[in-house]
Amino acid sequence: MSNAAQSKAAARIEALLDANSFVEIGRAVTARSTDFNMAENKAPSDGVITGYGLIDGNPVYVYSQDASVLGGTVGEMHARKITRLYDLARKTGAPVVGLLDCAGIRLQESTDALEAFGEIYMKSTLSSGIIPQITGIFGTCGGGMALLAAMSDFTFMDEKNGKLFVNSPNALEGNHVSKRDTSSAEFQSAETGIVDGCGSEDEVIAKIRTLVSLLPSNCEDEAFADCDDDLNRVCSDLEACISDGALALSRIADGEDFFETTPAYGRDMVTGFMRLNGAVVGAVANRTVVFDDEGKEAETFDGTISANGAKKAAAFVTFCDAFGIPVLTLTDASGFKATLCSERHIAQAAAKLVQAFANATVPKVNVITGKAYGSAYTVMNSKAIGADAVFAWESAEVGMMDAAMAAKIMYADKSASEQQEKAAEYRALQSGIASAAARGYVDTIIAPSDTRKYVINAFEMLYTKSEDRPAKKHCSV
Repeated sequence: MSNAAQSKAAARIEALLDANSFVEIGRAVTARSTDFNMAENKAPSDGVITGYGLIDGNPVYVYSQDASVLGGTVGEMHARKITRLYDLARKTGAPVVGLLDCAGIRLQESTDALEAFGEIYMKSTLSSGIIPQITGIFGTCGGGMALLAAMSDFTFMDEKNGKLFVNSPNALEGNHVSKRDTSSAEFQSAETGIVDGCGSEDEVIAKIRTLVSLLPSNCEDEAFADCDDDLNRVCSDLEACISDGALALSRIADGEDFFETTPAYGRDMVTGFMRLNGAVVGAVANRTVVFDDEGKEAETFDGTISANGAKKAAAFVTFCDAFGIPVLTLTDASGFKATLCSERHIAQAAAKLVQAFANATVPKVNVITGKAYGSAYTVMNSKAIGADAVFAWESAEVGMMDAAMAAKIMYADKSASEQQEKAAEYRALQSGIASAAARGYVDTIIAPSDTRKYVINAFEMLYTKSEDRPAKKHCSV
């Protein structure tokens, strides 16, 4: 492998890539600076192993920081090796996987290191939306390196040894690592949403391999695999598990295999990847219940969309659109979360979700499975913001709000019996799914068990979709 063949950095590359597929680049590179006795320090490969190889036969570029060499600190040549890797990856259209274990920027190289480190940011930005960028954190990832992890499309973290922070927990006023470890995998996955998954080192590497095998290699590539599953398979238990969007999506997917992203953040919203007839599809679903491995309710939600959930879904849809991945949504939302904390962020987060769906030109299919009330219905991939096909279950409801609540507002001076009568009338005229279908907001009313075959058929119909939009650099929100 390299002159650091026994290092953890090299072992991680070996575990990540297909056997005997790694080709190292820049093995002979060492630190250029001689200040502060640097010439006396041996720095094999300048603390980072770079090269290319295969994951399930798919080409990838990988760099792995070696904490045994100057603490894995980023010096000028260390950074140059990474930027050159990005250049190759962008030219050839293959993902970049970074395996991070770094004590920060090398103090002995000062502005040379800072300048070269800034160039990594530039290369990452230029590559964004062109090639997937995936990061695994196995040790310290602090200061400027934390930004690189946040700039990646997907980040995974060793829950035992990984540390991700801009400022260390002890540097935060009123905080100490013993009170709240803001650098931990738990905090960074549940509170910030930067980390898409955590586990042991082996589990993190397995997640990265799985994700790479699902994603297209670049924005012009397509991700297909053979499908052995029945395209018309009846999902008889789908209605029973729809409250947990992740579980429901797994039932629809080929082989009932669903890869959830950022599961600990914005848990009322589910995002992830699945295959339908062999093609990779990005999925977004509302969630009211999280079931544990034994099928018991582990956590419940009130059916509203939170700011974190909207933010998470918006970023996911934007990624899918950049890489030509079709988007499926399962909608069951009664409104937006009503708390003081949520009110600080929900308007902007929901606006980002609207723009993500509206801007996306990939095929978009929506299945309304339960309640679809008010603006929450609109932002969840409705016809109004660009859904190409909208299906609804027979039991679904689309309208401004719950019929009983609407009757109480419109007929506040009426008796309870009259309000009940008006609620039934409102439900029939305004909230019933037949009403939405009559106006063309829903294309087809379907049985829950038939969801898989209708969705697959819709995406096949939309395979050649082409949609032009006004030329612009980006949205302003």
